[in-house]
Amino acid sequence: MTTFEVHRARGPFNAAFFSAIGPIIEGGLRPYKERVFADLPRTVVEIGSGVGANLPYLLPGSTLVAVEPNVPMHRRLRAAADRRGVQLDLRDRVAESTGLPDGSVDCVISSLVLCTVSEPAGVLAEVRRILRPGGTYRFVEHVAARAGTPTRFLQRAVRRPWAWTFEGCSCERDLAGSLRAAGFARVDIEPHRLHTPFVPFNTQISGVAHAPVDELSVPGAGIDP
Repeated sequence: MTTFEVHRARGPFNAAFFSAIGPIIEGGLRPYKERVFADLPRTVVEIGSGVGANLPYLLPGSTLVAVEPNVPMHRRLRAAADRRGVQLDLRDRVAESTGLPDGSVDCVISSLVLCTVSEPAGVLAEVRRILRPGGTYRFVEHVAARAGTPTRFLQRAVRRPWAWTFEGCSCERDLAGSLRAAGFARVDIEPHRLHTPFVPFNTQISGVAHAPVDELSVPGAGIDP
C-alpha cells in the first residue's frame, strides 16, 4: 500500500508556502477553475486538498471529503473550511487508497496533485473506482512542456530540487496521456499556459473526465419487466 511520510521540514514549509503564495497562483488558475469547478454538487471528494485553495468553488453548507495525507496542512485546511462555511470530512489518507466505497461519489476534484503522487495511474484508477456511473473527475494540473522548448529544458534542469522541495512534484509528466488511458468514458482537456515567475509550473491542463455510464442506468436499457 502506498504511504506518505511527512518530512519534518518540507511539510510545514509547504503548508506555509501555499498559504502565502496560494492567492498569487490562484489568480492565474481562477478562470480555468471557474469553468471546470462550476456547479459542483453539495458533496465533493477532493484528493490533495492542501490548505483549501479550492474551497471558494464550493457552496456554503456543502461537504468536502478531503483526502490529504500531509498533516501540517490540516490546521489551515480546517480553518479555511470554517471561514467558507463548508463541512469538512478530513481523511489522512493517500489518493491511491481513499477508503471510500465503490461507486459512492458523484464528483472528485483535484488541482496540482497528480504531479506529486507516486503513481498517477493508480490514483486515476481509484478515482474511477469511487465514482458513480456518469460521475465526473474535474482537474487542473501542471504538465510537461512540449519537447524542445525553453520551458521543457528548464523543467529538466530543476527537476531534482523542485521535486525535493514540493513533496515529489514532477514537472515532466504527460498527465493528459494518463487521463486518456485511465478508462473514462470521455475526457475533455484544455491545455493552457500561465504567466508566473514559476516557469516550470506554467504549462497546464484543465478539464473533466466522465465515468462510464452503467448500462442499466440508461433509460430504456436492461431487461423489460
